[in-house]
Amino acid sequence: MTLFEELNWRGFINQTTLADPKQLDDTKWTFYHGYDASADSLTVGNLAALMMDKVFVRRGHKAIILAGGATSMIGDPGGKDTERPLQPEDKIEDNVAAVRKQIEKLFGGEVTMVNNLEWFGRMNVLEFLRDVGKHFSMTPLVQRDYIARRIGEGGAGISYTEFSYTLLQGYDYLHLHDTYKVNMQLAGSDQWGNSISGVDLVRRVTGDEVHILTCPLIINEATGKKFGKSEEGAVWLDPARTSVYKFYQFWLNADDEGVETYLKIFTELDKPAIDKVMSEFKSDKSARHAQKVLAYEVTKLVHGKDNAETAKKVSAVLFGGEDFLQLSE
Repeated sequence: MTLFEELNWRGFINQTTLADPKQLDDTKWTFYHGYDASADSLTVGNLAALMMDKVFVRRGHKAIILAGGATSMIGDPGGKDTERPLQPEDKIEDNVAAVRKQIEKLFGGEVTMVNNLEWFGRMNVLEFLRDVGKHFSMTPLVQRDYIARRIGEGGAGISYTEFSYTLLQGYDYLHLHDTYKVNMQLAGSDQWGNSISGVDLVRRVTGDEVHILTCPLIINEATGKKFGKSEEGAVWLDPARTSVYKFYQFWLNADDEGVETYLKIFTELDKPAIDKVMSEFKSDKSARHAQKVLAYEVTKLVHGKDNAETAKKVSAVLFGGEDFLQLSE
């Protein structure tokens, strides 16, 4: 498979600035992907976009993972009807460090980690207004859905602080393009508007053409709701928030309708391997073979092989009628 073919097969292609997504195969990409530091852990919802990153990395493209140490102090207003409460700087710093460890565990030494506080911390307000703000027109910004809702009749309004968020993210792209020659941003579909700000800013300042690729929002095909939550709330990658056993069980309980989709998105198994899993699954769905493979593979990816093996054995004893003595093996 080519890069495009694998991304398309796994279901990672949503929107892109490329005229044709097949052009993904025409360039050596240096891409960046930013994460929010409003919490001290990523969730399985965040994991989907990171798995898209891993497809690029496996094919030799260079990855820059950006921690939003500065932008998290502002808060992304997208998808919010009211102003986000501002978090203390030391809390955001702790969150950045905690999530960085999770990402390093997922990627090993295959990515470069940066924090946008490094450059925004050195920039004064006059520089920002002259060098960044000057390139943004108010008209398209206030027409964005989430801003229009906030400032329209019955809306809660929006502060200049949150209104500025998209300018900050846009400058991230320009800085990374200048510093690392970044020419692609990978993101979730909810970041399309903010990402476009970066593409436009790079073009206006440098004349260079850079691009975006977003992955779709993952939907639980059985419920029609956003994927990534259990009855107890978000499923976290941090075992202190969601135990390894509960993490494993979350995937083991995946619905039959969506399990093939989840195997493609959340594991690194290739097409022949997934086709084989699904063939066995369809021959006897009650055995839940696909769910067992999914739970093991994702738990191994996030928490390591030993923890995945332990969770697998515990589940087999509790729900599969296996001998309790196997836990000591």
